[in-house]
Formats: sequence, C-alpha cells, structure tokens
Amino acid sequence: MTAPDTALQPTISTDIPARLDRLPWSRFHTLVVVALGVTWILDGLEVTLAGSVSGALKQSPTLRFSNTEIGIAGAAYLAGAVLGALLFGWLTDRLGRKRLFTITLLVYLVATAATAFSWNFASFIIFRFFTGMGIGGEYTAINSTIQELVPARMRGWVDLVINGSFWIGAALGAVGAIILLDPAVIDPELGWRLAFFIGAALGLVILVLRQWIPESPRWLISHGRANEAAMIVAEIERRAGVSDSPDEALPKIHLCPRAATPLREVFHALFVRHRQRALVGLALMAAQAFFYNAIFFTYALILTDFYAVPSQAIGWFILPFAAGNVLGPIILGRLFDTLGRRRMIAFTYAMSGLLLAATGYLFWRDLVSAAQLTACWSVVFFFASTAASSAYLTVSETFPVEMRALAIAAFYAVGTGIGGVAGPWLFGALIDTGSRLSVFGGYLFGAALMLAAALIAALFAVRAERRSLEDVCRPLNAVDEPAPERL
Repeated sequence: MTAPDTALQPTISTDIPARLDRLPWSRFHTLVVVALGVTWILDGLEVTLAGSVSGALKQSPTLRFSNTEIGIAGAAYLAGAVLGALLFGWLTDRLGRKRLFTITLLVYLVATAATAFSWNFASFIIFRFFTGMGIGGEYTAINSTIQELVPARMRGWVDLVINGSFWIGAALGAVGAIILLDPAVIDPELGWRLAFFIGAALGLVILVLRQWIPESPRWLISHGRANEAAMIVAEIERRAGVSDSPDEALPKIHLCPRAATPLREVFHALFVRHRQRALVGLALMAAQAFFYNAIFFTYALILTDFYAVPSQAIGWFILPFAAGNVLGPIILGRLFDTLGRRRMIAFTYAMSGLLLAATGYLFWRDLVSAAQLTACWSVVFFFASTAASSAYLTVSETFPVEMRALAIAAFYAVGTGIGGVAGPWLFGALIDTGSRLSVFGGYLFGAALMLAAALIAALFAVRAERRSLEDVCRPLNAVDEPAPERL
C-alpha cells in the first residue's frame, strides 16, 4: 500500500463507488462481515452478561448491589457508549475507519477485562462506562465501514443481519453465564468475574482478523487519497475475479477532496439540508433504544423478582429469546432490499409496539409463566430486532460520506441518551415497586414510542433500497464539473 497523497487534488473524477457496488459477493466481503460485524456480538455478550450476572452481583459478598444499582450499572454502560460514539465518531470521519476500529476495540478489551476486578460499586460503574465507550466507538467506525464496502443491491440485508448478530453474542453470554454461575461448577463470586473475560478473549481474536481489512476507499477519495483508494479497489476486484475494463462505462462522481469537513457544515447538513432525515433517524433510534434497553437490561430482574427464577438459570431463558432476535433480520432482511425500506421499517416498528403491549398485558394479569413469557418475548423481538437494526441502517446510509460516522454517533448518542440510559433506570425503579401494573405501564410507554416511530417511518423514511450511497445522499464535497483525469 502506498503512502497517502501528499497534496489534495482540486477536483477528481472517479468511478470507485460504482466499482464497489458492482462487485459480486466474495471472500473479501465475508471477511469484512466477520471481522467488523463482531462488534454487535461483543455488545450482545456484554449486555447479556450484565443482565445474567445481576443476581450474582446482588448476592456477592463484595458488591451486594440493589436492583436500582443494577439499573444504574446498565445506564453507566450506555452513557459510556454515548460519549464513545460521539468522540470516536468524530475521529473516525477525520482520521479514517481502519485506525479507529482498532483503537475502539482495544478500549473495549481493556475495560471489560478490568470489570472482572471490580471491588465496589464505584469501580464497577467506571469499568462498565469505559467498556461502553469502546462499544459506542465501534458502532460508528464499523457501521460506516460496512456501509461503504458492501454492494448496494445487498446492503440492507447484510447490514440488518450484522446488527442482528448482537443476539449471537447474547446467546454466548447466556451459555457462559449458565456455566460460570452454576454453584456446582464454580463459586459464583469467581464465576461472574470470569464471565467478563469472555468478551476480552473474543476481542483478541478479532483484533488479529481486522489487520486484513483495508481502509474504506470511499473515505480515501473524499480525503484526496485517490491513488491509494484505486489500489485497494483493484485488489478487491482481483480477489473477486472482476477486471476493470477501460471500455466499461461506469457512473463517475466528481469531488473536491479535503482533509476534514468543518463541524459547522456537518451541523448545517444535519439540521438544515437534511432536517427531515434527521428527525426520522432520531425517532427510530430513540424508540428502539428505549424499547430494547429498558426491557432487556431488566429482563433478568423480572425473572428473579416476579418468577423466582434462580440467577444461575437465567441463561436458559435468554437462549430462546436470542433465537427470535437472530432469526428476525435473517428472514425479514431480504424484504428491505425488495419491498423497500419505508414499508418494512414501518411494519417492523408497528408489529413490535403492538406485540409489546399484548405481552405486557399478559404479564400484568399474571396469565403467563416464566417460560411462556420468554416465548412471547421471542415473538416480539423477532420483529423488534429487525426494527432496531433498520434504525442503524437508516442513519448510516442516508447522510454524506464525510460525516457518516459522526451522523451515526449523533443519532446513537441522542437516541440512547433519551431511550437507553433512562430506560434501564426507569424499569429498575418500576420493578423495585413489586407492582406488575407499574411494569405494565412502562411496557405501554415503550409500545407507544414504537408505534409513533412506525408512523413517522411510513411517511418520511428514505427509499434507499438498491441505490448507491452517493445516489442516496450526495457527498458534501461533490461538484458538477467532471475532472479531466479518470482514476
């Protein structure tokens, strides 16, 4: 790989985006999915472990957490993710995708391993906060990279499946919790500490795989490093068995590269030029963040407090729950590229809200056992997992390349701040009341948010299916005049 171009060209004309979109699926794309998509697996692992070990944390002779403190710990993780998304998202757009998805993974590795050595509430909160920072930063670097490397015709399905892989991590965390929290196998006080090493071990393997992922060619051309981008695309084409024929007419884009995009221009794009898209993204992210985090972060507390399920058995209830979440994006994801974004986003959000209200009613009236409640959640989250994944898809593909990572960070931060941080705290307090009716009230609020987001998506979501990213949203540094030189 050559060194970066030393000077930015005044104008370049390139068909690199079109060349990336025409590629057939290859081993390169599979490597991208495995090495980068693992972010969601790590997050699922972290969230599940935090939920599954909540009973052990309450009974720990060292920590002795209350339900409210469990909720605060979940909120601290999400608060760290918000700050990490904003900080690392800004850096990702300025310094590059590859550099940042290495840094963020290292932050996660160190913090989650440190959690195992927590000695009191304060230390646990601090380590969970920094673990969240690493994961939040991963979201921005990873989603922007994947969007820019996957061909347009399958971008929706791939993105949804990757986001849905959160629940593969959830299943791994559940199995790990089953083993490590079983008193017959290991002392629970040691078991919950060992549980947090699972993510660190997985992360070390992925860190090695990521060394073979190149920088995003789209990011490179926007920063004037056109020669380097051309070399990367040529190598990807070689691996996929595609030749770059000089006689083949591909759409070109004309750019005035620059080292960085001023923040005032980013804010103008978000709040003026693309205001409607921003409002859609905010509605989708906030609704799914409250829905997901409020329910899942406190699911173990529901089982232990209302159904007297032993903490070491929580993992068995997570497994079918996770299966519904994984299957949703896999089965429904193709429809986002065929029936279209607007229809499918509205449908999955509406179904999630309606099914949540129905399940909440059954819980309130005490009409379901713990196993039956888990079966209900599996159906609810078959749709909700797809809906939540579509929120990330929406905010990552409908804004310009120069600000894509920061846009993802902004919506993730605001949505999670509104729905994610408040949700676990609120539901922890509702569960502490011991009232099923109070918890049902929280479920109804989450359902109302999802239904409102469904209506907004039905009216205003962008029809981005099978379209190039540059067609969905014109780059901020794009110009109309073609350059004389083809790259």
